[in-house]
Amino acid sequence: MELRQLEYFVAVAEERNFTRAAERVHISQSGVSAQIRQLEHELGSALFDRSGRTVTLTVAGKAALDHARVALAAAEAVGQAVGEVTGLIRGRLTLGMVVGCTLTPLFDALATFHRAHPGVEIALREDGSDRLVEGVRAGTLDLALIGAAGAPPEDLESLTIVSERLVAAVPAGHPLAARSGVTLRDLTPYPLACMPSGTGLRTLFDQACAAQGLRPAIALEAGAADALADLAARGLAVTVLSESMAAHYGDRLTVRRLDDVDTPALLALVWKGAYGPGVREFVAHARRAFAGGLAG
Repeated sequence: MELRQLEYFVAVAEERNFTRAAERVHISQSGVSAQIRQLEHELGSALFDRSGRTVTLTVAGKAALDHARVALAAAEAVGQAVGEVTGLIRGRLTLGMVVGCTLTPLFDALATFHRAHPGVEIALREDGSDRLVEGVRAGTLDLALIGAAGAPPEDLESLTIVSERLVAAVPAGHPLAARSGVTLRDLTPYPLACMPSGTGLRTLFDQACAAQGLRPAIALEAGAADALADLAARGLAVTVLSESMAAHYGDRLTVRRLDDVDTPALLALVWKGAYGPGVREFVAHARRAFAGGLAG
């Protein structure tokens, strides 16, 4: 039994798909399948039920999963312990990033971290904020840049990068463009373009509407602010963004703050309280990178 077999086993168990697991561990699907079959042969039991559309754990697989995670964590801890003594950080840092993120300081932090610690393999995954938070809690992600409504998750360590209000953005000539103030109820007669469910902005917007008993028509969804702005600029919908997002499109959209949404939209870096040297160092690089603001 080898550590890489356990790594592939955990990857398939968490992804529930051999193709996605292979992408995650950076080898071919056939290579993952062959190593899993060899592991099953050594253990004398099937670990996965492959009969359905998604791969599921067998009873034996469920029994083995926690132990496999512990073994991998222990192996990583050995490297971290030596790194703490020698000052050399090695291993793997897996960072989650909310869908549509284009923040230059985040990529600057990744670059400076990589130059300072070339022995650390960096993996970057994009997903909705809800799934990213789940990944940090489960240990499949070391850190994640997420959107949140009001406050970051209380059970995780966090660095708040942005805290700002929601706005509505419309093209010139739209009825809302002539108004000095806009409320959620003012949006209801119009089709809306929003971030997908599970993102921080959408969660905040949905919660604010629910608090007032409103059910606006979400006609269009997109994970990138550029796409939402383009849809609004063409008159297809009113788009809901954060203030800093909307500021990039002032040349073609009129922006109005939503007066009755006081809860801020947050962008935050989150990680577990029990963290290793790689996480500690990356957080330090992120603090420095974001200290200069989000320009660029």
